[in-house]
Amino acid sequence: MDVIWKSIILATAGLFLLRLAGRKTISQLTIPTTVVMISIGSIIVQPIVEKSVWKTIIAAGIFILLLILNEFLSLKFNFYEKLIVGEAVTLIEDGQTINENLRKVRLTVDKLEIRLRQKGIKKITDVKTATLEPNGQIGYELFYDAQPLTIGEFKKMMNFLGPQIQAASPTPEFTIFDEVRIKNHNYQPPDKLQ
Repeated sequence: MDVIWKSIILATAGLFLLRLAGRKTISQLTIPTTVVMISIGSIIVQPIVEKSVWKTIIAAGIFILLLILNEFLSLKFNFYEKLIVGEAVTLIEDGQTINENLRKVRLTVDKLEIRLRQKGIKKITDVKTATLEPNGQIGYELFYDAQPLTIGEFKKMMNFLGPQIQAASPTPEFTIFDEVRIKNHNYQPPDKLQ
């Protein structure tokens, strides 16, 4: 019975310690962060397991059950999810960084810029809104003029400009791909490709 209570208390303490460590810590495990997280795991488990295999299995099972219970409670109760998982924090609004929120999540502008560059964003002023999500990832919405052209928008543009473009287009030339497409139809390529 002592193992059960120790497991519950230590798993709960571990959840709150990781929550206190912050979402950035969990999503971006650097070498020091990894060492600290492994150490915390070892420290939490040490008082429970002692030297018994059965106690170790029971403790691991309780940790898994608590994880499942935590996920169930997060699905059922919105306030519980906000308490344990947290909410998205707005970092950029209308192309301007919100420095107070950056300090709150312990993220420098330089680190924010690194993460935006990894998403292909060239300028902060192109970002309408950016948030740090509970899973540690950056979510963003670009201003309309900074958004990439989608295939759907391209098709609409082509339908609108289609007759004008076709009238101005030269006759398509024979390409090396045409040779591959029609190779099985007894086609002889022009002399310049032989």
